[in-house]
Order: sequence, then structure tokens, then C-alpha cells
Amino acid sequence: MSTLSLAVRDSSTMLRRNLLHARRYPSLTLNLLLTPIMLLLLFVYIFGDTMSAGIGGGDRSDYIAYLVPGLLLMTIGSTTIGTAVSVSNDMTEGIIARFRTMAIHRGSVLVGHVVGSVLQSVVSVVLVGAVGVAIGFRSTDATALEWLAAFGLLVLFATALTWIAVGMGLISPNAEAASNNAMPLIFLPLISSTFVPVDAMPGWFQPIAEYQPFTPAIETLRGLLLGTEIGNNGWIAVAWCLGLAALGYRWSTAKFNADPK
Repeated sequence: MSTLSLAVRDSSTMLRRNLLHARRYPSLTLNLLLTPIMLLLLFVYIFGDTMSAGIGGGDRSDYIAYLVPGLLLMTIGSTTIGTAVSVSNDMTEGIIARFRTMAIHRGSVLVGHVVGSVLQSVVSVVLVGAVGVAIGFRSTDATALEWLAAFGLLVLFATALTWIAVGMGLISPNAEAASNNAMPLIFLPLISSTFVPVDAMPGWFQPIAEYQPFTPAIETLRGLLLGTEIGNNGWIAVAWCLGLAALGYRWSTAKFNADPK
């Protein structure tokens, strides 16, 4: 069997293993999924009219259209925390040590985690999107090509954050530490353009919100779903995704391939 065939076969096996774990123990994924859903309902039904007026919208439906794209990307950040926890559990419970003694492709363990997490992120995004549609979100101005581009951005963003989460899981001594280390993946959307435009923030805070990966990705997704201009945000978002994916991959593989202490 060629090296490529071996890698594909073993990666598929590891993917099935991770999906089976997610199906048998769904509580972590569901708990992480509740955060963006609760924020969506909170900001729409409690703060919706006030926030819509604050950003120059007409009514609550305008704020729903503004809010949902940001929370879809926040959902990805939230889901990848579960990946960090899962990787940390594998490292601390001894299964990785067992895998190291077996005749399997070394990288398949990480690939299984990454692909499984991206699939879970896509499912989570669909669920949050469904809640958004149920409370009034509509994307009538987006073309089929823009919908395809939006889906591609979500998958690319999920892949990038997942590799970062895998690295965080590998350096964590236990699941609790992994969860804490990965908290920036859900904290950064809170200080981005998810809830209000960057221009509406205090001047000293605007660079913090603008020069981070979530804001250009949110503005790109918002433009694609609503059929509005995205400017340079599209290229910036893709650059962030590729850079984070490359960094996460190098970091994760180097840490995983290092000799255990």
C-alpha cells in the first residue's frame, strides 16, 4: 500500500472514531452550541430594537440581518473549543501513546480530529442558521455564487481555527486547561464587529476590533449573505484563514511529533 493510500485509510478510520465519540457524548458540543444561540435570542428579543436604532436600522429585522453572520462565525469558534478538549483528552488518557506503537500513519490522528471538527462546525452553523431563519433572518439578495462563496469561507475559517485548537489541546495538561486555553476563539468575536459596527466603537478600541481575524471574516460573510459590498475584507479574511491554518498545522504537527517526555 502506498503512503498516500495508507494516510487516507488511517485518516478515515480516525475520522470515524472522532465522529463516533461526538455521537456518543454530545453534551460538550451541545453546551458550546448553546452560547451563540442564547446570544442570538438575547440580542434580538431584548436588545434588538435598541441596537437596530443604534446602527441606523429601521427595525428589529435589520439588526437580525446584521447579527446572524457574526454569530455563525462565533459558532465555529465555540465548536472548536470542543476540539481542544478532545485532543487534550486523547493526549492525557494514553490512547496517543498506544497509537504511537501501532503501524498507522502518524498524521492521521490529527487529520481525523480536524476533519471531524470541521464537519461538526458545519452542522453547528446550519443549526444556528436555522434558528436565525426561524426568527426572521433572510438572505434574498445573495446569488448562488455568493452562497457558495459564503459556504467556502465558513469551511476555510473552521479549518483554520480547528488547527489552532488542536495545537492548544496538545499543549494542555488536561481538559480544563484546554478549554481555558481555547477561550480566545470565543472571546474574539465578542470584541469584533459581530454586535455593532467598528465605526460605532470608541476610537481607542477600534484597532483592537478591526485588526483581528474575526472582523474581516464577519464583514465578508455579511456582504455575501446580504448581497452588499465587501471591499478588501474578502482578501483579508482569506489571508487570515490561510495564515492561521499554516501556523496551526506547523505548531500542531511539531508538538505531536516531538518525543514524549
